[in-house]
Amino acid sequence: MSQTQVPPVASNDNVEAVGELPAQTLYDKCVAVAHNLWWSWHPEVVNLFRDLDPIRWRQLDHNPIALLKEFTPEALEARAGEMVLYSRINHAYRRLKEYTSSKKTWSAANAGVLGAKPVAYFSAEFGIHESMPIYSGGLGVISGDHVKSASGLGVPLVGIGLFYDQGYFRQRLDDDGYQIEEYQYTKVEDLPMQPAVSPDGEPIMVEVETRDGVLKAKVWLVQVGRVKLYLLDCDVEGNKPEDRELTSRLYGGDQRTRIRQEMVLGVGGVRALRALGITPGVYHLNEGHSAFAPLEVIRHRIHHDGMSFDDALREVAQHTVFTTHTPVPAGHDRFDANMVEEHLGPLRDQLGISHDQLMGLGRVEPQNENESFCMTVVGLKLSRRANAVSSLHGHVSRRMWAHLWPWRVEEEIPIGHITNGVHTQSWLAWQMLHLYDRHFPAGWRTQVGEADAWQSIHKVDPGELWETHNALKNLLLAFVRRRVSRQCRRRGESEESIEAARNVLDPNILTIGFGRRFATYKRADLFLSDMDRICGLLNDAERPIQIIFAGKAHPKDEPGKQLIQRISNARHDDRLKHRIVFVEDYDINVCRHLIQGVDVWLNNPRRPLEASGTSGQKVVLNGGLNLSVLDGWWAEAYDGSNGFAIGVGTSHVSDEETDHRDAEHLFRVLEEQVIPTFYQRDVDGLPLQWIKMMMNSISTLAWRFSSHRMMMDYTRSCYVPAAGGVSCDMP
Repeated sequence: MSQTQVPPVASNDNVEAVGELPAQTLYDKCVAVAHNLWWSWHPEVVNLFRDLDPIRWRQLDHNPIALLKEFTPEALEARAGEMVLYSRINHAYRRLKEYTSSKKTWSAANAGVLGAKPVAYFSAEFGIHESMPIYSGGLGVISGDHVKSASGLGVPLVGIGLFYDQGYFRQRLDDDGYQIEEYQYTKVEDLPMQPAVSPDGEPIMVEVETRDGVLKAKVWLVQVGRVKLYLLDCDVEGNKPEDRELTSRLYGGDQRTRIRQEMVLGVGGVRALRALGITPGVYHLNEGHSAFAPLEVIRHRIHHDGMSFDDALREVAQHTVFTTHTPVPAGHDRFDANMVEEHLGPLRDQLGISHDQLMGLGRVEPQNENESFCMTVVGLKLSRRANAVSSLHGHVSRRMWAHLWPWRVEEEIPIGHITNGVHTQSWLAWQMLHLYDRHFPAGWRTQVGEADAWQSIHKVDPGELWETHNALKNLLLAFVRRRVSRQCRRRGESEESIEAARNVLDPNILTIGFGRRFATYKRADLFLSDMDRICGLLNDAERPIQIIFAGKAHPKDEPGKQLIQRISNARHDDRLKHRIVFVEDYDINVCRHLIQGVDVWLNNPRRPLEASGTSGQKVVLNGGLNLSVLDGWWAEAYDGSNGFAIGVGTSHVSDEETDHRDAEHLFRVLEEQVIPTFYQRDVDGLPLQWIKMMMNSISTLAWRFSSHRMMMDYTRSCYVPAAGGVSCDMP
């Protein structure tokens, strides 16, 4: 049996008693659960795997398949007996089977047309769990949450992506605080993947023609709850050595690597669906990386149905949804004419169009030979339903791409918005989950995208909510101390420094978190613009603050790396070193700890360059408060009682002046609102006004910024009408 295949399980599901479950059956049930990433958003199942061996669980990046490989069936049986795990294993296995086989879903009642015409969701990265590192940051995590909510709501959807065996880089900081990128190979046999097969049982291999040869890719299947995720992998025999490395790294290599990856994702992805026997009713392009996909669908319609190029384009565009995620020009892939011809030439020949016609599809001004080929422009031209990812981003996107529709006023540009949301069960700490279970109505977990499900938070005793939050805060600080002391040890620092790291930060102090990509427009160092003022706040004798930073800069982003260096080197400044820490290697695991334990989540991008942002939405679920510029999602979330705002939602034409204003407002909000509210206590030591804001944040925001709500919006406004169902206006 292949190591990537899930073994069959004997049908004795109801056996519960210790000693009555055969060792091999027990082992097979664990393996079956581990091979569906459903387990990753069910804390009771996560805890089950952790209890098998807590130390190895942590060392193996919370990978249950790698962990189970260290057990024989007999050893697992012995451990299960020792920890009384038999019924928990049976329960997890039965719940998974019931979940995947249930037909009573939201989609069955609201999106029946998709049952015969599923959604094909294309994305360059998917952030499902840290044990499967095929994501870099926000875009991937949104894709992962999108898939999880499709599974939870029963929306017929298949994911299409790439398998990166080296993933995104692991981050290490050297003695000077400078980011070093390390790439590590991921073992396929340690991942919940198996070869995808055609309806006749043959492993699938797709080919994509270019002017200089054929790119080949095998296809892997990953089960994410009810959703199948297919990943294309170019490390196959028959490819040139450099092409075998094509899908090794996420966002690695040069422009030629990027366009070849995007050819495999878009063109290869559509061909993989065809080989699988899947005929989508909707093609959802999550960002421009997959914008070649509609061209392949058009090619097939021309050759299979005898359509003209123009007719095929019109029809395919009706079934295509395009989501743009960035207002930053550098975030939109562009290629020159020669590179486009080298890679799309064979496809262009089969489309029956000229080189100039093809280039025109990727240009705002089709006849402008000096304009490069833009993937976002292709995505917008080949879709009839396009959206930004927040209300403000919608306004920015309509202005940004208005020249594509010169005959329309800006308000009529056909780019709507569906604000991003996060997958509640993935980001909610189990301590908060149990608190909600005790006080919320029965069945609330299935209604996380609805407002009524969250209003019972106001019935929770303030002391109980505060105690739960402080327990999570202590877990965060313990995690940070472990990570920071390990960083010091790796850099060869003194025992005194390592010991100081083991005791860094204080659970009684207002703790601010900042975790995201270190792009310069996100201004991670905004608070350092006035060193005397920030040092005064950090070291105030009665009301101090402390800040935890984490995040990666793109390997080619030198200014971003310098930001990290500046902040990480705060450990050498006597005024800062006990109050500011930088946690290396930001990933889903680090993010989970931060958003579950901080008091305040800081976000201060240069408005309006934050398309949406979702890390602050994760904080909401766990009772943290947001302190943010009124940009992205926070511009439509903040109501004056559910968090704190930096600025008034305006920006100056001068970036320097904007930065100066925002820094001043950041300090003023900290000094006049955040710090006083946090430290104002009643006779029992409770910050009642702060807790009231926590409750307001949860009740007003948790449902609105849920990926279940987001998925329902996509289904009603985009998927159903694109598949031929009753249309609904996009917000």
